[in-house]
Parts: sequence; C-alpha cells; structure tokens
Amino acid sequence: MNKNTQGKPSGKPVRRDGVDPVLRSRARRRAVQAIYAWQISGGNAQSLIAQFAHEQAREIADLGYFENLLHGVLDNRRDIDEALGPYLDRGIEEVDAIERAVLRLAAYELRYRLDVPYRVVINEAIESAKRFGSEHGHTYVNGVLDRAAVEWRKVESGH
Repeated sequence: MNKNTQGKPSGKPVRRDGVDPVLRSRARRRAVQAIYAWQISGGNAQSLIAQFAHEQAREIADLGYFENLLHGVLDNRRDIDEALGPYLDRGIEEVDAIERAVLRLAAYELRYRLDVPYRVVINEAIESAKRFGSEHGHTYVNGVLDRAAVEWRKVESGH
C-alpha cells in the first residue's frame, strides 16, 4: 500500500519506488494553483500551504510533494526565472500568469528534482496548461520546456 501524507492510496498501481503517480499529479495541479495565487497576491509558502491544505484533504494528493514543490519554486524563483529566460520569447513577467506558474513549477522539477523523469515533468506541465491555461498555452509551455530540457537534462534527453 502506498502511503501519502494523508495515509490513503489513490487505488492506482504504485511504482516500485513507492510513488503514486496519481497523487503526485494532483499535488502538481494544486501547486500550479498555489503558485498562480502567489504570483497574483503574494504571500509566503506557509500561508499558501495552509490556504490549499483543505483542498488537499478533499482531493487526496501527496501533500509532502505539494509542499516540496511550493517551497522549491518560491525559494528558487530567481534562479528559475533566470534559467527560463533564454527559452522565452518575452520577459517572464509578460508570460500569461497560468503559463508562468506552470513553467516555474516544471523548471523547478527539471532543475532540482532529477528523480522525476523529464518526460513526466513536461507531460504534467502540458496537462496543467491545458486544464488551467489559455486555449493554446500548452503549446507555448511545451516549446519552452522541450528546448530547456535538452540543455538541463542532456544525459537523460540524449542530446
């Protein structure tokens, strides 16, 4: 049985490393929403975690991973934004807020969470952009992350 911080599995098969992909995916979706909220109204990671904790309880997610993602993006925002810069066609602050949140989250995972395969990161980012973003936002996110992954994950991407 896979345990997350709520102690409840998703019911889907768990990987050998104990990660429940469904719970991770839900944690990423919540993290995108929290990063978006932070971009709009500010605040700190702890207040955002508290704000989103009740939603985590309703839609079972990996709360520990959610917290890691949120702290990771907020704590490393300058590095993440600087690293994304060469792959953007405009300044990071000019990117639509949802796509910016998705890009920041995916960039954090690509750069700091090497335990997560780059294809998983990109696929999850595309799905979040489709779910929350503008009609064609996912194509922009895909293009940026595909190019970034070639540089940031050279060994893994085979380039």
